[in-house]
Amino acid sequence: MEHVVTEEAAEPEQGDSADEQGSDKASVQVWTAANKNTAGNEPGLEPGIERGIDKVAEESAVALVYNGLSHAVMMVSPHKLKEFAMGFSLTEGIISSLEDVYDLQVTRTDLGDEVEITLSTQRFARLKDKRRSLTGRTGCGICGAESLQQIRLPVTPLDSELVVSHAAVQRATRALDANQPLQQLTGAVHGAAWCQPDGAIQFVCEDVGRHNALDKLIGRLFQEGMLGSPGFLLISSRASYEIVQKAAMAKIAIVVAVSAPTTMALDVAHDAGITLVGFSRIGRHVVYTNSQRLSQA
Repeated sequence: MEHVVTEEAAEPEQGDSADEQGSDKASVQVWTAANKNTAGNEPGLEPGIERGIDKVAEESAVALVYNGLSHAVMMVSPHKLKEFAMGFSLTEGIISSLEDVYDLQVTRTDLGDEVEITLSTQRFARLKDKRRSLTGRTGCGICGAESLQQIRLPVTPLDSELVVSHAAVQRATRALDANQPLQQLTGAVHGAAWCQPDGAIQFVCEDVGRHNALDKLIGRLFQEGMLGSPGFLLISSRASYEIVQKAAMAKIAIVVAVSAPTTMALDVAHDAGITLVGFSRIGRHVVYTNSQRLSQA
């Protein structure tokens, strides 16, 4: 869906709607090849340039602190941070169940947000043993890993008998744009959707980082006790390594991406027994691994 800049309003709106959370306003000049009305231009503005108001996706730093120990600083869309923290903790192998987390608090600071997670003594001891310091950017989930061994987390091959139809994949793909309100406003965020076996989209989480959006979705499923329930993941990005790795950690058997996979993503999908679908567009998609989970019916 095309991102549209609106004409400048005389006064800013009081408060944002639910669909506008995660965005801010910016005054912009819009250049167009064919100016629609040069007569009304203000002095000093060139023909073909109009003023407008754009919606810009918010992005800020979030620090994840475990038992008082700062572990990671990520650049994220600053909403659904509790879900993000839970999903990140699970997909990074820091926790394995809700019982591992005793408390979780979000604190706003001048520099960004801080999420304080209190872990069980056993889990915190394990975290310190294998701790990695990283500073993540929106395009990367492994920046700052201290060694090559820390990139690939061990995964158990999935034993899932889930089967969905190609039509279900198409149904979800067709519905994704309409279920991404922040992307429609800003054109700057990714979406991770949890889809029921028939292709109906149940949940969507959005973020400036594709892996952050997935962590938020996994965190929500985790908190609601839905991990392992029938369904599949649809991501509005390429299927990169970290997307498939996080899906494997969350025991998601089918991953559908609107763009291409990478070789490392294919390696993880093979090792974890994940069905990986790429280039999911209206009328066509490509199955790369474990095609037995997709049916014609």
